[in-house]
Amino acid sequence: MSHWLTIWRAAQLVGVSRGTLQQQVRSGAMVLTEGLVSTDELLRLYPGVQLEESGLLERVAHIRDEAFGKRLRERLLPSQEVLAQRLFHQTQELADVRRWLQRYHALVIALQARIHALQDDGATPLALSELQDFVDQGLAQALATEQADLLTVMDDMLKVMTAQVTVRPSGHQFCVEGHATLLQAGLLAGLKLNYGCGNGTCGMCKVRVISGEVARTRPCDYPLSEAERAQGYTLACAHTAASSELTLELLEASGPQDIPQQQIVTTVRAVTPLAPGTRLLHLQTPRSHRLRFLAGQSVTLGLNRTDGSDVHALYPIASCPCDDRNLHFFIERHARDPFARQLFSDGIQPGDSVTVWGPVGDFVLADSARPLVFAACDTGFAPVKSLIEHALALDNAPSLSLFWLATRPDGHFLANQCRAWSEALDLFEYELLADPDVTFGALQLAQAMRADLFEIDCDFYLAGPAAFVEALDAELRAAGVPAAQILTLMLAEPVGEMA
Repeated sequence: MSHWLTIWRAAQLVGVSRGTLQQQVRSGAMVLTEGLVSTDELLRLYPGVQLEESGLLERVAHIRDEAFGKRLRERLLPSQEVLAQRLFHQTQELADVRRWLQRYHALVIALQARIHALQDDGATPLALSELQDFVDQGLAQALATEQADLLTVMDDMLKVMTAQVTVRPSGHQFCVEGHATLLQAGLLAGLKLNYGCGNGTCGMCKVRVISGEVARTRPCDYPLSEAERAQGYTLACAHTAASSELTLELLEASGPQDIPQQQIVTTVRAVTPLAPGTRLLHLQTPRSHRLRFLAGQSVTLGLNRTDGSDVHALYPIASCPCDDRNLHFFIERHARDPFARQLFSDGIQPGDSVTVWGPVGDFVLADSARPLVFAACDTGFAPVKSLIEHALALDNAPSLSLFWLATRPDGHFLANQCRAWSEALDLFEYELLADPDVTFGALQLAQAMRADLFEIDCDFYLAGPAAFVEALDAELRAAGVPAAQILTLMLAEPVGEMA
């Protein structure tokens, strides 16, 4: 018997991205019924799928390896209490199915007895005999032992290990794995959820549970009113999914205009050289005051110097919004950038305080199902990296391509990261180019795009110096790319000291 699955669950079972399955739906290769796909349809498209190849059993087996320890168990499996609740809910479902089957079986047996009674009473024997044969054959088919299809078995296993959450009214879906809260899991999936402190104090992450069960995983101080509790409201930052399927009602940010301006005093966690002319600045926010931002946005960093003067500089965030406490920035050595001068002269050390203002900017992912193409020049890779990580979390794009131009010898300071993405992901490809002339390098990059991309129906994201962005933008428009499918971020040149 065929089993019905959501696109999200189907992608998990066969080991492909949701974007891949959605592309097959758009092309007509896969048919959906009321938004669901049948296991028969999946097995038709992926006839060679094996449980061993899905990675599911390997993940379970690894948990038994003591070398992986507590961290891996927390990443893959929920707590014992939540696991017990999910198993209990699944057992309830099985018990309900068994009870209904028993009732239908009893009904058929009663029908057989009634037919025999009518035959004994002398009713039309031929019609009753045919009806008796029909009932016997139907009962035999219903009770016949039939091996469950592979995907159905895998789906039942996944329902215990991971919970599927559907968000209303947007229809977005995400999974909850390990010890993650609903808020953490939603952010990891790339959703623009509303929240504040992240530790159960402010109440900004309130959601309403429409169906399913939740379990509290951490204490929270925010007092929900009796009316809110009666309507099913709970705090996403302090609860996880206790049932295998959960439906929540909540509001999501539609764009940068919905993200509030914030001022946070952060702590320098690390300063790491990436190349002779580039350093990674790792800032960490307080646990009770995290930075809410969208991938691709920028913030202003501020230092209070001992002479009483302030140093400010605007930088794009290089990290993903899913980790809102740990903020990464790629700082380039520049004589006219006072913040960079402080950093490269070792004037900024771990433990120092740096004030963050923001976020700002509309260089964010558009709501689109088209392939994504990213083009960066030097430290323009920072916002592009954030966008790529966000796109991978969303798992909607059919493919991602990166073209990275370096204008100095150490400009590809994270080439290993690009290589890792390419080796781990079939949907990701990249090309590194180098040229000391920004404009000429942009033209070379445009030629590389035309050679590698077979269509212009993509979304293009360009980040770097103004000369790079303007030259590449002109090339794309001349090639026929609609202006609405080109998003740009021009990195401003430092202008010197600021009072």
